[in-house]
Amino acid sequence: MSLEEIRSRIAGACAAAGRDEAAVTLIAVSKMQPEDRVRAVLDAGHRIFGENRVQEAATRWTPLREDYAGVELHIIGPLQTNKARQAMELAQAIHSLDRPKLATALARLAQEIGACPDLFIQVNTGEEPQKAGILPAESDAFVAEARALDLPVRGLMCIPPVDEEPALHFALLAKIAERNGLAGLSMGMSGDFETAIRLGATHVRVGSAIFGERD
Repeated sequence: MSLEEIRSRIAGACAAAGRDEAAVTLIAVSKMQPEDRVRAVLDAGHRIFGENRVQEAATRWTPLREDYAGVELHIIGPLQTNKARQAMELAQAIHSLDRPKLATALARLAQEIGACPDLFIQVNTGEEPQKAGILPAESDAFVAEARALDLPVRGLMCIPPVDEEPALHFALLAKIAERNGLAGLSMGMSGDFETAIRLGATHVRVGSAIFGERD
């Protein structure tokens, strides 16, 4: 599916939900994709990309940014504290703030660097033991903790369980965000981004639908 087709589907989902298309940011998830596919999307004019691993992002985007101006990077995968500085210097947003230790590390580095990317707190809406994220029952307290550290928390992120109806998890995330006064909702991927938009997503993370399946 082409980038234009995805943009058209986003526009249609926004129209159906009575939302402004400009309120939804498309993050093209380029993790593990070959460079020729990434360059094709860049050549089509897209500039907002998501990567899972900090080292892979640095290796790929340091040279690509020399060829393409205005690239905005979002770290969407689990972030180790020892990679936090590199992530902060590389990315404009981090979608995987998922534990107090990482919050403390980011706050310390923000003081040192004098800046911090936009942050999204990852909520484990399905309470899956193998998945990262703050549990829903603990999310309000963690939002308050991150704010007390002066971190720029812009919103929440979730990855619903693969075998459950995603709308239930999107609705839960939206409810948590609303009661905490957070405008950002990073939710929805290739198979369910239209549902996410209907339920208020501000950032959708689309990979295989744009680039094709990873090798």
